[in-house]
Amino acid sequence: MRLSQICQELEYECLQGSMEAAVRDIVYDSRKIAKDTVFVCMVGAVADGHTYIPDAVEKGASVIVVERGEEAARIPDEITVLKVESTRRALALMSAALFDYPARKLITIGLTGTKGKTTTTYMIKSVLERAGKKVGLIGTIGVLIADEQLPSKNTTPESYEIHRFFAAMVEAGCEYVVMEVSSQGLKMDRTAGICFDYGVFTNLSPDHIGPTEHATFEEYQECKSLLFRQCRTGIINVDDAHWKQVVAGHTCELRTFSAGGDDMSLQGKAAAPDQRKSPADEGAAPDQRKSPADEGAAPDLLASDVGFINEDGRLGMHFAVSGCMNCQAKVHIPGRFNVYNALVTMLVCHLAGISDERILDGLSRVQVKGRVEMLPVSKEYYLIIDYAHNEVSTRSVLTTLLEYHPKRLICIYGGGGDRSKLRRYDMGEVTGELADLCVLTCDNPRSEEIRDINNDIITGLARSHGSYIEIEDRKEAIAYCITNAQPGDMIVLLGKGHENYQEIKGVKYHYDEREAVAEVLDELREGTRGVSPVKEVQRT
Repeated sequence: MRLSQICQELEYECLQGSMEAAVRDIVYDSRKIAKDTVFVCMVGAVADGHTYIPDAVEKGASVIVVERGEEAARIPDEITVLKVESTRRALALMSAALFDYPARKLITIGLTGTKGKTTTTYMIKSVLERAGKKVGLIGTIGVLIADEQLPSKNTTPESYEIHRFFAAMVEAGCEYVVMEVSSQGLKMDRTAGICFDYGVFTNLSPDHIGPTEHATFEEYQECKSLLFRQCRTGIINVDDAHWKQVVAGHTCELRTFSAGGDDMSLQGKAAAPDQRKSPADEGAAPDQRKSPADEGAAPDLLASDVGFINEDGRLGMHFAVSGCMNCQAKVHIPGRFNVYNALVTMLVCHLAGISDERILDGLSRVQVKGRVEMLPVSKEYYLIIDYAHNEVSTRSVLTTLLEYHPKRLICIYGGGGDRSKLRRYDMGEVTGELADLCVLTCDNPRSEEIRDINNDIITGLARSHGSYIEIEDRKEAIAYCITNAQPGDMIVLLGKGHENYQEIKGVKYHYDEREAVAEVLDELREGTRGVSPVKEVQRT
């Protein structure tokens, strides 16, 4: 491929060399530089790619992309040098071209918001697949391309990886891709140049504020808003207090959803068929388009009469829907906030041309790995896995489960090693406040001792006078709770969620919560495990 071909949509200044230089690949990691590659000097919070220009020269890069023109002085004349305003944006636009613009061959669905992105992406994927569509996914849990799962370092990967994944999805026959679009991903131009068919705003509350993320809440909010200047249709939660600020300056058509005044505060304290036409194609300047929300009209999709489901050990929510769909809906994932996630799923799939019947059928079958995930182990008690590992998410999960009135709410959890002690104190306090019993065990202790981590949790438990026992082996902690479960108990395993490892003393060991539960149940059936003796409960 020639350099001129991958710069078709890029604004640049060629400081030296030829635009007909041969290009085999684009790299931004100096360790991957090889002959006939383009090296993009990315500037980050920690590292500056310009410092690796000598490596690029030595390893035979044919092109170097810089932000500072003076860098050309130390680059041999035979190497082409391009100067751009932003190397991050350049990487995104060049990568899209390198992989032959795969986003344009997919129906793209991007979700941004503080909470609910992971669950909702899986809901949308599940419903589309039940409707016979082939769907790719990118997000916190990783990358799914058909039946293949790949790891991902970031919720929203670097732009090169996004387009590489998109290209693999096209090759695998995917029609749709649904992905989490984080504020960091938007801020750092990882999705630059992609015009999403659908952009979704779930909710907004203070998060990711700090030296290496967002300086202020206002900046965090502004970064979220960028999605609605690079999508065709924006789908907005108008129950969120910040939605108008998030869509300010939007260049897309807006569609809206609401829970119609039902108490959905768990969604966040601050809030509670033709895919290829752009607004401009339809004859209106993008910034002049009006939406139903702008005009004070009813939302496109409205939930009402929200209630709780408890069907043979399966918990969930049911609700009525009016607007572009008029029906009764249910989802077998507990929690009021999952009504919002379901509304997003319904509106996206409806706009994508999926029939109401297929949407409702798919929604009723959704289960998201590690997000209030119910394991069907017994009709006598409930076993739930969730990724919650801080105070906010833990409070949300436990408050949700208490709305189903368990006999006892029992939490199995630990704390991450080499992390803030404050998180452990806060986890201890909230679980002590809301749970009947805490079973302290191993999570990812990393270089720390499990006992030391649990002592910090006990400090937090003392604030709320919580009751606890300690069982350091996580599988044994699960066995204890299962063999001593009483009818009506809810046992919630916090912290691991979708993870399939435990990190202990610098080594990652395979560990899957579901496998541990299955092993305990098999041992009980085979008679190789007895009932765990009841331990003395400590009260702080």
